[in-house]
This record gives sequence, structure tokens and C-alpha cells, in this order.
Amino acid sequence: MIEVLPQQHEQKWWKEAVVYQIYPASFKDSNGDGVGDIPGIMSKLDYIRDLGVDVVWVCPHYKSPQVDMGYDIQDYEDIHDQYGTLEQTVELIKAVHDRGMRIIFDLVINHTSSLHSWFQESRSSRNNPKRDWYIWRPAKYDANGKRCRPNNWRSNFSKPAWTWDETSQEYYLHLYAPEQPDLNWENKECRQAIYRSAIRFWLDKGIDGFRIDTVNLYSKHPGLPDAPVVYPDSESQPAMMYYANGPRMQEYLSEINDILGDYDTMTVGELPYTPREADVMAYISARNKQLNMVFNFDVVDLGQTPGARFIPRPFTTRDFKRELFKWQSVIENTDAWTTVFLENHDQGRSVSRFASDLPEHRVRAAQMLAVILATLTGTLFIYQGQEIGMINAPRSWSADEYKCIKSVSHLSEVREKSKSDPHALSEALDILQKMARDHARVPMQWEGREATNAGFCPDGVTPWMSVLESHEAINVADQAGRKGSVLEFWKQMVRLRKAHKDVFVYGKFREVEGDDNNNPDGQDTIVFVKEAPDGAKSVTVANMSTKEKDWAPAAVLEAGRDFSLAVANVDDLKENRLQPFEARVYISAA
Repeated sequence: MIEVLPQQHEQKWWKEAVVYQIYPASFKDSNGDGVGDIPGIMSKLDYIRDLGVDVVWVCPHYKSPQVDMGYDIQDYEDIHDQYGTLEQTVELIKAVHDRGMRIIFDLVINHTSSLHSWFQESRSSRNNPKRDWYIWRPAKYDANGKRCRPNNWRSNFSKPAWTWDETSQEYYLHLYAPEQPDLNWENKECRQAIYRSAIRFWLDKGIDGFRIDTVNLYSKHPGLPDAPVVYPDSESQPAMMYYANGPRMQEYLSEINDILGDYDTMTVGELPYTPREADVMAYISARNKQLNMVFNFDVVDLGQTPGARFIPRPFTTRDFKRELFKWQSVIENTDAWTTVFLENHDQGRSVSRFASDLPEHRVRAAQMLAVILATLTGTLFIYQGQEIGMINAPRSWSADEYKCIKSVSHLSEVREKSKSDPHALSEALDILQKMARDHARVPMQWEGREATNAGFCPDGVTPWMSVLESHEAINVADQAGRKGSVLEFWKQMVRLRKAHKDVFVYGKFREVEGDDNNNPDGQDTIVFVKEAPDGAKSVTVANMSTKEKDWAPAAVLEAGRDFSLAVANVDDLKENRLQPFEARVYISAA
């Protein structure tokens, strides 16, 4: 239980930071092979700095067979050939620092690639010194003598979490793809090797911290028991209750923190399967010395079933508000910190998911989401393309366009179960168009109609993933310097956030709840107040719908305070009405 603290949040650079996430394969191709790379990132650093960004986060770029887009690491101390070289990566670190920004890398240490030398040794024989660096178990046998897996766990890619190894005649555990065997954190030698190779190696080269992948999965439940059966027709079952937030997690993260204490770093953990507030707070309380902050997936998980991404679940604006605002209030009067985000490499585009990507709405809708995010408490994360309002791929995309291992696995499962029924496949594509990770992984849209490949790679080159036709209307070249564009609006919001950081970064949050039952307009309207330690206040109001909504400013803008309109995404304001996807921010001095 976190003790309530009377003081305000301690100011730190990583709390005030605006972080820009880069997915290397899809950001910028510098050598014409259709794949983004490290020199491509370097070529756009001035663009990133001009957004007002403080920290660049680069997704996995390590040596990898790319089964899961680099989250299957073959060598922590080397770079994926198509992305560049170790020397170029060191140059990137320096170039970021030279521009007054910091840089963080992904830390993927729950598992490695099956091609990693550690696993190659581990599987070579049961007597190998590294055998216990991974999680091996003998087969079980049923009454008929049939070989069975050690337990019924399902991997996060909807397959059994155990794979039989012919060489050493045992099963190994993988919470993701079979090519991503889980490391055995119970083994101290293994942990020390992880710390040397994946953490200190890069800190000593000058990076400023890590986004830590699947940060709560290292400690599994002792005995690895069978999971409850929730899908009777399936041989494998969701088992997150037995592999997430295990009994030794605090010990392992404390060891990592001892290393990080030698450097000035930031850490942000990916924290899935942790719905209880008290459990989350244990990770982010400063006194516990675990993590600076985590990504809570309450908002971005809307629309899908927990543990089953492609089983849709309807949600409302009321649900969106509840999940978005939850962590604003939870961290108040504590020593904990939170994050603010709606997009990353694992999520569909926020305009398409939470607003409207129709041509008549998408610009204002993207600006409206920018207003909400930039005025919330916490460290702000922007994903590449979000700053120009990129949208999901169209429903016309065929099954062959989807590249993500989750999407491919799901389509394969649908074909198998339905015996390739066209209706079932069509329904699956309907869901993928909303929820697939692929939408965040298409090439960045730098240029418009004149560039077939959106300026991501030269025309005439086949990019690793299809460029969206939407680049003709949504691209950096068209928006840069153009008043009213999503890009320039994001820059404005970042400047406003930094100019009033005491309110927007550190301010106390209070939602102004509408009368959702008696006033239907209140259901689709977001209104919240932020208050700085010195008494300065802001009011954010947003209409999340395609319809005009009633709104009474006098009910929120306190009498006797001199509130001024700081920003709005429409020019023709109406006194007591909010237009579709309109957003405003008012500010008052103390």
C-alpha cells in the first residue's frame, strides 16, 4: 500500500520530457533497400527536435532474424544488418545529444531469439552449462502414452507456450513465438549476463535509459501450474495469472535499479496484465526503486477482450474517459509517476480508434486528441506519424498486406477453424482493420502525391511494408509550416505544455463530470481542470463526437478568475456550443 504524501511531485527531467518513439524499419530508408535504418533516423533528427521533443526512443534495432520485428534479439551488442552498424548507432547517440535531446533504447530481456548463442548452447545438450539459462521441462504423458506439454499455457501469439526440442528431448517455454524462448531469471549467472550485455553495454555507450519490454514477466509462478480452462475447445489457455507479476519481480528490478543508479537515466516499463492499482503502484513508487513509470494499457485495450486482442468488445466515450483519467488521480499525493499516450508500435492509430478518420473530421479529431494528451499530467509519448494524424490502413487491404506475427497467426487460425470460409475471413479482416498492430508499422508518410513511396524510400523500390494511399493527403511535406495542420498544431501544444509545465506536467487533475444520464451531450464531452502548486489553473474541454454539443463555459470557468483562451482547434467559436471534435484550453494565473 502506498503511503499518501503531502508534498507535490518532485521535478525531474524525465517527468517533463516529450518522448518521440521511432519504429526503425518504417521511419526512413537511407540506402534504398526498402527498410528504414539508423542513418535514416539521423537524417530526421532536426525534424524531431523542431517538434519540441526531448527524448528519442528507438525500438529494437539489435541483431535479429526479425521473426517478431526485432523483439527476438540474437545479439544485444550488435545491430541488425539492414538497420546499419554499431558505429552508426554510436554516431546516432552523439547526434541526438548534440541537438540537446536524450535517447533511450528498448530493453527486451524476458526472452531472446532462438538464434542467440546462449540458447544455441542451452539446447545443445541437457548437460550444457547454459542449459538452465532457459526454461526447460520434460514431457508429460497421458494414459495412452501420448506426449503432452508440461502445462496448458498459451503464448501471447495464440499458440501453445511450449515447443518440443528434438535435440535435447525436452520442451522449452516461450511466452511469445517459438523463436523467442524465455530466459530463466531464476539463474543468477543468466541474470548477470543479461545485465552486462543488454544494459551496461549500452549505458556505457551513452544512452539515457530504457523502455523495458514486458517488464513484469520475468518471474513465473513456482511450479508452472496449469491455467484455468476458459476456452474448452482449445488445448492451450491464457495463463497470465501465472507468468505476470511473479514473486521475485521486485528483487529482479531492484538488481537492475542498482545498475541504473550509476547513470542518469529514465525507465518506462511495459506493464501488461496488471489491472489492480495497488500492484501497479508497487512498480512506480519512487521509494520502491523499481521503475520511473509504466505504460498502463487501460485505454489502448479498449475495443478488445483482455488476453484475446481480436475478440472485439464495444466501448463508449464514457469508457474512454474513465480509463484515460484513472491514473491522473491515482498518482496524486504519492511519489509515483505516470505516462500519457494513445499510440505505440502495438496499437492502431488513435484517430481511427477513438475519434474519426473520415476526411471531413480527421484533422480536427487529431488536433482534439493532441489537446487532451498535451494537457494531462505525466510524461508525454508521441509515436511516429501521430504528429501528422496518420490513420489506419483501409478495409480494402487484403490479408496478404498484414505482416505482423499476431495478425498472420490470427488469420491462419481463422482459416483453419473455418475451413477457409470467405465470410469468416471477411469478419477477421474487419477486426484487423481496427485492432492490428500493422497500422502503426506502415512506412512514415514524409511526402505526398508526387512520391509513390511517401518519401520513405525512393520511388521504384518496394518497401518492406505497403505505403498507405492516405499519404497523398497526410504527410509531413504538406503540413510543415502550414497554419492549421495537425503537425503545426502538435508543435503549438508542445510549446504550451512546456510554457506551463507546473500546470500541465505537474498539476493536480480534476474531471468535471457531465450529467451523462440527463444530458446526452455530457456523455461525449471531456472537461477537466488542472491546478498548479501556485494556484494557476487550466481548463481543457473537448467534444469527442461528430455532432455539435451544448457546453456552458460559465459553469467551469470560475467567477473572479481571469481565464484566457490559450488554444482552440476551430476559428469560429460558438459561445455555448462545441462543434464536432472541437477542443479548447483556458488558462488562469494564480
